[in-house]
Amino acid sequence: MYKFLLCLKYLRTRYLAFVCIVSIMLGVATLIVVNSVMSGFSNKLKDRLKGVLADVIVETDNFAGFQMHPDLLADKIQHSPAGKYVDTVAPTVEVVGTVQFSFRGMNIVKPIKLTGVDPAKQVKVGGFGQYLERQKNVAVPSFDLSPEALAQHEKNVQLEALMTEPMPQPVRDEPDFLGKGPDLKADGIPLPPVPMPELPAIVPPKPIGIVVGHSLAHFRYKHPETGQMVEEATLRIGDTVMIATLAANEMRPVWGTYVVVDYFKSEMSEYDSQFIYMNLPDIQRLRHMDERVTHLQVKLKDDCPKGYTFVKGNVANEIQKLFGRYEGRAATWEDHQGPLLSAIDIERAILNLLLFMIVGVAGFSILAIFTMIVSEKIRDIGILKSLGASNRGVMGIFVWYAFLLGVVGCTAGTIAGLGITNNINEIEAFINTLTGQQLFDRSVYYFDRIPTNVEPATVLLVNTGAMLVAVFSSFLPAYRAARLRPIQALRFE
Repeated sequence: MYKFLLCLKYLRTRYLAFVCIVSIMLGVATLIVVNSVMSGFSNKLKDRLKGVLADVIVETDNFAGFQMHPDLLADKIQHSPAGKYVDTVAPTVEVVGTVQFSFRGMNIVKPIKLTGVDPAKQVKVGGFGQYLERQKNVAVPSFDLSPEALAQHEKNVQLEALMTEPMPQPVRDEPDFLGKGPDLKADGIPLPPVPMPELPAIVPPKPIGIVVGHSLAHFRYKHPETGQMVEEATLRIGDTVMIATLAANEMRPVWGTYVVVDYFKSEMSEYDSQFIYMNLPDIQRLRHMDERVTHLQVKLKDDCPKGYTFVKGNVANEIQKLFGRYEGRAATWEDHQGPLLSAIDIERAILNLLLFMIVGVAGFSILAIFTMIVSEKIRDIGILKSLGASNRGVMGIFVWYAFLLGVVGCTAGTIAGLGITNNINEIEAFINTLTGQQLFDRSVYYFDRIPTNVEPATVLLVNTGAMLVAVFSSFLPAYRAARLRPIQALRFE
């Protein structure tokens, strides 16, 4: 009992205890906030990637695409050992290219990733439909021009015709210095005018629609007066663009003109700033690749037994056996985006290691303070031992003292960390207003708010680690105090 009472006394009266508590509190709060933000960002990124990509992706290195027809490839997968887990197989064509368009008199050229999809199948394997702005969550999205897009396209065509029409020549009053040619007459009778042949009416080709990434068609800038991020469209619905890429069977450029019918916004900068989607037959026609495809998007059934992750890996392995080493390459969407996901995990681990040093500093503070307390309280320790206190009891005083410091520091740090995490967007907005500096650049991530995800297991692990550091830091001075003998402790008193 005396051990606990002495711990409470030192906890209330010594200001150095406050230093240890603050150190532990800062370390715990920082670790909770950083882990919550990193976990929220990781989950948000995985959700976006999972929405864009299928469960299993099969791709070929052949620039002309798979040798077999996509229907035969899908049938081959459906009748394989992995077929019982497969729900839908969507063929796609993915190539790199460039897009060219005009904006305010400027000729803009940007690199793109051109993707041809079958809308009816693509909405089943991923979140293609939910990321469209004009056709959001439509059962089967279309690349056909809407009335709004068609009206804007016709307006653009008329403006382009006016700009390319030759200017009328002014009437010249001055005499013709070359002289006037003779009138052509037959027997003194003027020849009748030669009738012009009737030309067939020029029918403009039917416009082909495409879906453009949101940030490819828009740009953001900070308003000079308000300081807020403002978005302006460089490509509007109905605008015409020129897309160029390479042919399938030979290294020669091919190009065509297309009309923007919708925007694709996944809130991932890599996709929204580079991807352009078009109908699968249109890209096959552009590249002269018949009906070949370069990728297969495989969607698994939702009721897969034995665990979704386990089945997904097995399905990828079984599909890989069908294609061999060179014909195709099958991988899960996590493996497909492995470098990006691994980078996030590595960043999180490094941040945890660096920030845990704050807790380590708190541990060294406890070690130094307890060593000083032992030196100051030699007489008190001697009196306690002379009154019958055991070595274990004296050691327990300092261990319990460190334990109480850890409990108070961890509790305060957890409350502070959870409070900051739950209000981090409000805190970020306040700092932006106060300093004029934007801490979270929404033009990079396209998240409206800083994503957070509090994991109870992580909070428990952080608190446990901080408690262990606090308790273990007290062992050395506690052991030194326990070894003191009463006579030696009171010898010079």
